[in-house]
Amino acid sequence: MKQEKVIRINNIKLKPDHTEAELLKAVKKALRLKNNCDIKSDIIKRSIDARHKPDIMYVYSVDVKKLVINNKDTDLKAFAKKTANNNITYNEKVIYEFPYGRINNYEGAGIKEEDRPVIIGFGPAGMFAALKLSEAGLMPVVYERGDSIEERHRKVDEFWNTGKLDTQSNVQFGEGGAGTFSDGKLNTVIKDPTGRIRNVLEMFVRFGASSEILYSNKPHIGTDVLIDLVSQMRQEIISLGGEFCFHTQVTDVNLTSKTLKIVHLSENSAEEVSAGAAVFAIGHSARDTFEMLYKHQIPMRAKSFAVGVRIEHPQTLIDHSQYGRDRGYDLPAAAYKLTENLDNGRGVYTFCMCPGGYVVNASSEEHRLAVNGMSYHDRAGENANSAVVVTVTPDDFGSDHPLAGIAFQRKLEKAAYKAGKGKIPVQRYGDFYRSVTGKEKEKTEAEVWYQGHEPCMKGAYEETDLAGIFPAKISSALVDGMEDFNKKIRGFSHPLSVLSGVESRTSSPVRIVRDNHSLESVIGGLYPCGEGAGYAGGITSAAADGIKIAEKIRQKYAPFL
Repeated sequence: MKQEKVIRINNIKLKPDHTEAELLKAVKKALRLKNNCDIKSDIIKRSIDARHKPDIMYVYSVDVKKLVINNKDTDLKAFAKKTANNNITYNEKVIYEFPYGRINNYEGAGIKEEDRPVIIGFGPAGMFAALKLSEAGLMPVVYERGDSIEERHRKVDEFWNTGKLDTQSNVQFGEGGAGTFSDGKLNTVIKDPTGRIRNVLEMFVRFGASSEILYSNKPHIGTDVLIDLVSQMRQEIISLGGEFCFHTQVTDVNLTSKTLKIVHLSENSAEEVSAGAAVFAIGHSARDTFEMLYKHQIPMRAKSFAVGVRIEHPQTLIDHSQYGRDRGYDLPAAAYKLTENLDNGRGVYTFCMCPGGYVVNASSEEHRLAVNGMSYHDRAGENANSAVVVTVTPDDFGSDHPLAGIAFQRKLEKAAYKAGKGKIPVQRYGDFYRSVTGKEKEKTEAEVWYQGHEPCMKGAYEETDLAGIFPAKISSALVDGMEDFNKKIRGFSHPLSVLSGVESRTSSPVRIVRDNHSLESVIGGLYPCGEGAGYAGGITSAAADGIKIAEKIRQKYAPFL
């Protein structure tokens, strides 16, 4: 395990409009250094302190990795010890390194050409599994049911403009996965003792993301940047010997011979292919693939997820709530994260909040409708939007079948499609509140912000009754949650706030069981991976899971090389 020795300085506070020179000056001041020194440092974290709004501060953590005083290298550990400052510590930071060497030829390693590893799905988990296996010399083959990102982008735009849906290449399916047409959030709550998460962020920067994601407290890439980033990553994998087959779906597995049946969708032809290892990085919406694996008795179980609506507010309202003033040029579009545990035991929370973003039609099946949130890198849209969702468990599904959660999703999505007549169903919160409670919703002091407030959406929409989409207990929980959220953000539950539905793809409704050590299913060589398999909850954690799988496969192929 590689480590880097650093001095960590926490709690450096500066005005939002500060310069790089002012940050360096603050670092030197914290270390009580004079001008006769040279510092090499990295920003590790930047967050916003809005406790004394409108007086907003940026708060930094900085790692000093080299300190030269009077032309002499300084012992960082000894220097940190002498500072006697609780905000200054010595750290040995883990730097991720792939734990196995590169295989330079298959024959020398005793690997047959037909035993190349196969990656099924090219979302974040599949992308990073393929990248690391390529760097290790294993030349993976990627099967992706959807289009390359360039053609997929065209089809998604066409769907939003005309309603013409390609069920194999859409917001959910295709190169880059579901996260491509989203905000591109990189938040994760998982710990990072191995450095995999940091490595994921560094790889994103390498392929085109802003370096700010390495230290921002709420990092995001933006769908416009992601489109090019995904393409660049594909080209890197190809240059290392990887291979891509788009419009190609895995429709069956032969567990005895360890072969896969693949269908070339564009050619309407099928063949069987060998797979020394098969990584099923299929994403949370590959319902037909879940059904196929279940047919082969691959162990899986239903899991909890969340369903609800999208809510839109004027971004200026959120800015004033969070900052106490206009955002100006020195602050990003304000975000929020809200949670509430109701008296009935259900949790209501906001999810995938998109400052300056758009609500998008994220459907992937005919006659069913789902929504998601998206933003571009600049987050310059008029509205803020977020999912407001209610936790649902297998007890809500009406069945103990492992795929019961999928049936639950489909029922809601069918109701949403019908309510909106094929378009995104929308409703003002005041009308939703009246439909659920039978009472009139009082206006709030935030009225001024809502003058001319209209939906910001990708895809056609239709005003309707959203409450009728959900079971009564879900609709009631949504109202209770939003009324509680209004105590934290005044105007959140304003009658003119725009709701849309249905938000049903928050996470996978299925977990494919895998061994804790080998990361394989009960079938050796089959690796459930990422968010779709139930082992991640977003872009970053899915990518890190792809790296973990790649490590296991490389070890299995040639443990002594």
